[in-house]
Amino acid sequence: MSHENETKITTEPKEDRGSGDLTLMNEIYQKEIWEWKQRESEYIQTKNLLEGAKKIINTMNRTIQNLEHDNKTYKAEIEKLLAEKNK
Repeated sequence: MSHENETKITTEPKEDRGSGDLTLMNEIYQKEIWEWKQRESEYIQTKNLLEGAKKIINTMNRTIQNLEHDNKTYKAEIEKLLAEKNK
């Protein structure tokens, strides 16, 4: 059996640059910079979501406090009206 016809054809280009090649190093650094920018973008997006959620929570907290105060005021007014009605 002959092995002459059993060559493997690869579609991937063979990297002929060494690890010290400046163009290869530049490409690697550019890829790393892009990855760090992606992480920074995710961080900023998460930070903005957190700040928005904090604002919503603070607004809801103030609204609840105002409603509780109004509720106490209305209860006192109802008790006052009931007391006057029963006299």
